[in-house]
Amino acid sequence: MTIQELELKANDIRQDIIKMLVAAKSGHSAGPLGMADVFTALYFEVMKLDPKNPTWADRDRFVLSCGHINPVLYAAMAERGYFDVAELSTLRKLGTRLHGHPHNQALPGIETSSGPLGQGLSQAAGIAYAGLKMKQEPWRVYCVMSDGEQEEGQIWEAAMFASKYKLRNLVGLIDRNNIQIDGHTEDVMPLEPFADKWRAFGWHVLEVDGHNIKEIIDACNEAKAIYEKPTVIICHTIPGKGVDFMEYRYEWHGMPPDSADVSGAPKKGEQAAKALEELRTLGGKIKSEHQ
Repeated sequence: MTIQELELKANDIRQDIIKMLVAAKSGHSAGPLGMADVFTALYFEVMKLDPKNPTWADRDRFVLSCGHINPVLYAAMAERGYFDVAELSTLRKLGTRLHGHPHNQALPGIETSSGPLGQGLSQAAGIAYAGLKMKQEPWRVYCVMSDGEQEEGQIWEAAMFASKYKLRNLVGLIDRNNIQIDGHTEDVMPLEPFADKWRAFGWHVLEVDGHNIKEIIDACNEAKAIYEKPTVIICHTIPGKGVDFMEYRYEWHGMPPDSADVSGAPKKGEQAAKALEELRTLGGKIKSEHQ
């Protein structure tokens, strides 16, 4: 796919996210919207995978540490062909395969279950160790983390483990959107100097615009050329990206559209329609199908 095609696919994923959340009447908005470009790059360009054969032995492995942003994972998987897009409307409903956090026994293509923050990098490091040191397999492991969970000590234990064993097949991607449920990360528990911390733990560190798909792909390709250490890619993103009244607002961290009135946003009952209209028209750059 061309970069333009990937950008349009990311926009489709953002629309899927809004529709899913409205149907579920629960779930997280800001993080999933902000990470749509990263997931598009991973699922449509970077990772080696086969949606028709999700247990293919040579597939790259993907671990979502911050399981609460799973609407973007499900939307990316559906758009990539793991299951029908229509199933996205079952998010968080009784009997669904699309649980509130990813569950690896519920849906083919989900490598690990996640929920408690801070655990995903340990899982990913263990998988990478098994692949590289025990089996000498060619596949790679990609782990997406939030910046808020960098406050968890287990992240840094896993970082030390991966550095000690030179897990060159492990790539961490961090959603650096600067918010968490209680406010801004630098108010709750400052992370800066963030990149320097990862360097001190022995990782190759890259920083990208998390909405520039070419930068994301290039960074993942650079990681493949790093031989003696794992790589972490700090993806600077805008929470709520693509929906003007959600962008930069930590209030939307764990709240779906139309669940409450929020200062500066359309009133409850009009939020989803406004968000979808903005996404369909790329912020007014193209004509709406309703005009």
